[in-house]
Amino acid sequence: MSQGSQGVVKADVAIIGAGPGGYVAAIRAAQLGLKVVLIEKDKLGGTCLNKGCIPTKAMLTSTHLFSALRRGEEFGISAGQVKADVARMVQRKDRIVSTLVKGVQYLLKSNQVEVIKGTAHLGAIGLVEVKDEKGGLRSVEAEKVILATGSLPALIPGVTVDGRRLMTSDEALNLKELPQEILIVGASVVGVEFATIFNQLGSKITLVEMLPRIVMTEDDEIAALLAKHLKRSGVDLLVGYRVDKVSPPGAGPIAISVSSRDEVRELKANTVLIAIGRKPNTAELNLEAVGVETEKGFIRVNEQMETNVPGIYAIGDVVGGMLLAHVASAEGIVAAENVAGMESTMDYRAVPSCIFTSPEIAHVGLTEKEARERGYEVKVGKFPFTASGKALAEGEREGLVKMVIDKTYGEILGVHIMGPNASTLIAEAALAMNLEATPKEIYETIHAHPTLNEALMEAALDVDGLAIHLPRKARS
Repeated sequence: MSQGSQGVVKADVAIIGAGPGGYVAAIRAAQLGLKVVLIEKDKLGGTCLNKGCIPTKAMLTSTHLFSALRRGEEFGISAGQVKADVARMVQRKDRIVSTLVKGVQYLLKSNQVEVIKGTAHLGAIGLVEVKDEKGGLRSVEAEKVILATGSLPALIPGVTVDGRRLMTSDEALNLKELPQEILIVGASVVGVEFATIFNQLGSKITLVEMLPRIVMTEDDEIAALLAKHLKRSGVDLLVGYRVDKVSPPGAGPIAISVSSRDEVRELKANTVLIAIGRKPNTAELNLEAVGVETEKGFIRVNEQMETNVPGIYAIGDVVGGMLLAHVASAEGIVAAENVAGMESTMDYRAVPSCIFTSPEIAHVGLTEKEARERGYEVKVGKFPFTASGKALAEGEREGLVKMVIDKTYGEILGVHIMGPNASTLIAEAALAMNLEATPKEIYETIHAHPTLNEALMEAALDVDGLAIHLPRKARS
């Protein structure tokens, strides 16, 4: 035993990483009667709980409320001058995160999951080595291992962030003062959410995207609506521009050189946020020691979430695909069940995805373009929130519901929403797709009035040209 060693821990399964994939896998494995060791070098809950999903939504809730209060006159409310206190918003965010981290800790304890803090790597098949902050070593012997180490913010080659003026999303969540202007590189989910946060607070936003349009994961029509909304809100969109050079932050503004097919532009900003995506966090795992195969940095797995090495599983962002917390949790449950001897497989057909802009965006399934490219004969049904009584009552009339249907069999191929509470509304669509429901089964289900869900019913009706609350000439 090496100097500083704290001995050997034996378990049925060792899980590396306690994010929404790892801790959920640990709880499910414990429910199935396994002895579980969960290893985490940072805080329980991973990126999602500490630096991603939850803190961004806490900040967005604050900024949405601030924006709504500034519209008070529209609702017959006079509240005087409304001010945003960014430092207190951050404090509120931190309290929420702390509460949830403690909740995860309690859940793990109640399920008798042993948590070890430290950096883990694969020593051999069936052996995980853990080093704590003081250099102490522990070995975990386990028949099965689940790798759930998540992802890290991707960076522009040659650009070094300082965490103050040139930052990633990790640091942007902890700003105590509002930047007067901020340039955001990347207009995917993270970029447009932070553009919403800072724009609602009053910062001048420039959003730079290398690809032909923003939020490439979304339906073309929805992406175009969001781009219009951002521009109307004062966001300066530069689409089709790549970043060629970023000067190191000094005393003055940061200089950013960008280029498109037609021109080169020199931009300046006091604050720059890099939001170009995520990369798998696998550098410390020592995958090569046991022969775990990767592809473009992501760990390769089968539909049971098992790697090419029997007994070693991987879940969440490290396996690529849809880098979403709820996908990681679902994969964690599948992996844990297979570790316990069950036969579980992942099904990605009806996975909802949400973007928490204002208004929100959500989708499940194929876009219209994807469906046509796959050879489907497509029918489309739409319903705008301008025709929704509940949306108008809430002062949220922007956006629509769009259904993409296979004309031959009536299968729902995809549902796309931009509008109020889209992240909640998409659950009905995901359930319908999971149950292989048709639009007819949706619109024959009585929806309460007045609710936003009626927009889904009307979009389903519109597929067959039967929408009640659309004039005939507006039907698809």
